[in-house]
Amino acid sequence: MGQAPASPGEAVALLTAYTGEPAVIQLLSDRRGSRAWKIQGPKGAVALKANDPDGDNARDKAAEMAQEDDHLRHLTAANALSLDYRVRAGTWDGGRWLAVKWIDGVPLWRALALARGPEGDRASVRPWLAGIARTWTEHLALMHAAGWAHADVQPTNTLITAAGHAAVIDYALACGPDDGHRRVPYRGALTHTTAPEVATAVLATPTDTHVQAQPAADIWSLGASLFWCWTGHRPVPYDDDLDRLDKLAVIANGSTTTLRDVRPWPFPAFEDAITACLAPDPADRPTAKELTAAW
Repeated sequence: MGQAPASPGEAVALLTAYTGEPAVIQLLSDRRGSRAWKIQGPKGAVALKANDPDGDNARDKAAEMAQEDDHLRHLTAANALSLDYRVRAGTWDGGRWLAVKWIDGVPLWRALALARGPEGDRASVRPWLAGIARTWTEHLALMHAAGWAHADVQPTNTLITAAGHAAVIDYALACGPDDGHRRVPYRGALTHTTAPEVATAVLATPTDTHVQAQPAADIWSLGASLFWCWTGHRPVPYDDDLDRLDKLAVIANGSTTTLRDVRPWPFPAFEDAITACLAPDPADRPTAKELTAAW
């Protein structure tokens, strides 16, 4: 096996002031031109991200990293993010890096493993599921009130803490009110949780055209993520062998699998809220604020 890629030395030198020393550095991921590490010290931990300087898309990933940092600054100023989430950011000899507060949690898919089976049909699971959904929509409501859409709502960008609260991460693709000068055009995110109207816009425009995601698209993606991770089925069925554009064409049609046909056990209030999120017309979906009260 090859040696794990080293984290940017410039970043580590600055971040150890935050985490304390000695610090333990753990590589978390190395894929699609981006790398992530956890830096843990006696005073705390951070998540460090940087572009792969040797990747074919190194320049694009560096621009995306800078874009996320810009988004974090704007969201913090708008009170849509806690002041301590963004830690530091900067340049290194390979491009850009960004460090954010470490969140102890597991991705939504792993967190809902119990709920996907019949053993999840118990009184204690229902309020736990509702609490996850409610804290998720509370966060989205803050973003939406500030005129922003997260634009990448999906299971891997949602961490569930031991307290059963949802924490949203990864703001690189977020769409804000001043995005006429975006550095990286938004062309949708994870295919399986792409809202129909975003899929339609992507299909109808050139690859370098920015598609402005709206808060209602986040709501569809929220419903799709909960549907998928609770039932084990994606809400829009299609052949995995299709290319991305063909999958988007199926999503753009607006049809979804009926939730009661694939649910692991009945939870009417939860099902009704998810189904409302997946309305094909954005105007028919509840807002994040309305969902916060509904869960």
